[in-house]
Amino acid sequence: MKVGFLQFSPLWGRKDDNVERAIRSIRGAKADLLVLPELFSTGYLFENGEELKRSAEIIPEGPTFLRLADLAAEEKVNLVFGMAERDGESVYNSSVLVTPEGDFWVYRKLHLFDREKLWFTPGDKELEVIDIGRTRVGMMLCFDWIFPEVARILTLKGAQIICHPSNLVLAYCQSAMITRCLENGVFAITANRTGREERGGVKLTFTGKSQVVAPRGEILSQANETDEGVWTVDLDPDLAL
Repeated sequence: MKVGFLQFSPLWGRKDDNVERAIRSIRGAKADLLVLPELFSTGYLFENGEELKRSAEIIPEGPTFLRLADLAAEEKVNLVFGMAERDGESVYNSSVLVTPEGDFWVYRKLHLFDREKLWFTPGDKELEVIDIGRTRVGMMLCFDWIFPEVARILTLKGAQIICHPSNLVLAYCQSAMITRCLENGVFAITANRTGREERGGVKLTFTGKSQVVAPRGEILSQANETDEGVWTVDLDPDLAL
C-alpha cells in the first residue's frame, strides 16, 4: 500500500487558507493513507484559552472535518490530521482518522507539551487501533513520542502503522521514533510541520524532517527541515511484527 505525509508551514489563525493549501497538496497523491501535522489548520501558539476556543471545532460538525472528509471520499484516501477539538467547555488537541467511506475516529492527546497545558484539556480517550482494510493503524500526537508506553500499547492492541501528527521543536524526536519502531516492530508515519511562530513573547522553530520508518528502523521516506509538499512510499504492512 502507498502511505505518506504532508509537511508544510501553517499560517497562524488562517484556518481556511491552511485547509485549502492542504487539500491542494493532497489532491492527486494517489495514496492509501496520508498523515497531516498536528493542529495543521490553526497553527500552534495560542495566547489564551478564549483564543483557542474560538479556533476549535466540534467533530464531526466543524468545517475542517467536513472538508477533509469530503477530500478523503474524493481521493479514496484515509486521512489522519491534527486539529483543535471543542467538546462542551473543554478543548482537546486531537487527531482524527477519516476513511473514504466517511467513518471516523478521534484520539485526544494524552501528554500535553509545555504551554499546551495552559489551554488544552488532557485527553480522556483510550488508545485505539482501527482496521482500515489494508492495515491496522493507531494514532498518537507529537509529545506522546517521549513516552514509550504509548507506542507499546498501540502495538499490543494490534497496530501495524502508528500515525503521528506532530509540531516538533526538539531535535531528537525523529531519532526516537526510529527506536519506537525497533522496540515494537511497527511502521510509523511522523508528519511534522516547518516554519516559525512568534506570539505572546514565545518563539518556536519547527524541525520538519517528517518521515516514514519501517519496523527495523529503516527510514523509508524523509523530508528535510524546510521543504513543503506530500511524500509517499510503498510498504507492506504485514512486515510489522
